[in-house]
Amino acid sequence: MRQLKVGFISFAHMHAFSYLEGFRTLPQVEIVGIADEVHDRVADVVDRYQIAYYADYRELLAVSELDAVVICSENVHHAELTIAAAKAGKHVLCEKPLGISVVEMEAMIDACKDNNVQLMTAFPCRSLISVVRAKEAVDRGSIGDIIAIKGTNRGTNPGRWFVEPELSGGGALLDHTVHVMDLMNWFTGSRAAEVYAYTGTLFNEGLKVDDAGMIHVKFENGVFGVLDTSWSRPQSFPTWGDVTMEIIGTEGVITIDAFAQSNELYSDENGKGTWEFWGDSMDDHLIKSFVDVLLEGKAVPITGEDGLRSAQVALGGYESVKTGQPVRLG
Repeated sequence: MRQLKVGFISFAHMHAFSYLEGFRTLPQVEIVGIADEVHDRVADVVDRYQIAYYADYRELLAVSELDAVVICSENVHHAELTIAAAKAGKHVLCEKPLGISVVEMEAMIDACKDNNVQLMTAFPCRSLISVVRAKEAVDRGSIGDIIAIKGTNRGTNPGRWFVEPELSGGGALLDHTVHVMDLMNWFTGSRAAEVYAYTGTLFNEGLKVDDAGMIHVKFENGVFGVLDTSWSRPQSFPTWGDVTMEIIGTEGVITIDAFAQSNELYSDENGKGTWEFWGDSMDDHLIKSFVDVLLEGKAVPITGEDGLRSAQVALGGYESVKTGQPVRLG
């Protein structure tokens, strides 16, 4: 059995830990190294799983047998790392948002194409079972033509570098627009043509970035969308946030609560209620799809262009906030 040899660049984003566990469960994958300039961030997993450690990501990219890398750095470094990986001939799975400007995301996409490697954006929400079933129903025509979509991605303030604009590129509007906006793009089969947004810092006094926002989009095919994108959930909330959608069609409505597959657990030891999820892991599905297509020589299911289109909406939203007017997207 052919194996895909995978490396990780940066564990700055917490998703790196769940992605690592997902890759480790696949017999067709070998983890050949982890690169992170902050050794303490990865010391536990490097020691526990006896994985080669690199302080400089360039040393990892120089490993000849390496096939692909997973990039979970601070947002501001996504472009540099992806372009370097592409030039080294490595496929890339990049954490969302793909980048912090349209120019750099286009450069990432072009670098991967020029070097004949694939770029996949990490949008695991496409693998949530309720989302998958809803997409199947829409494709069957069960609710007719989509007229509008109302969504939420309300989470907990992640703190750390996420609230440092020089590393994150933005606050909640950027962090929590991209997941559900990707789903809206996917369901409508269209691109956002116009965006209007407003933001605020309402829940965490003193932040240098926004922690609340609403973003409105008009798609090229005439569908309207609205999304509550905020860090409005307190630290005591059972999970990091929610993903919901109400898809309104000409012949019906589909309502999605993507994280509803959970049991409530109340424990004095934990100090708060928690949700114990059951069902398939969206991260595991994302990872397996990445591995399978690379081993089979097929195209990745969620492209760099998909990542650009969702992030572009958030960036357009920030421009709308500055001008107080709707913004046309190029």
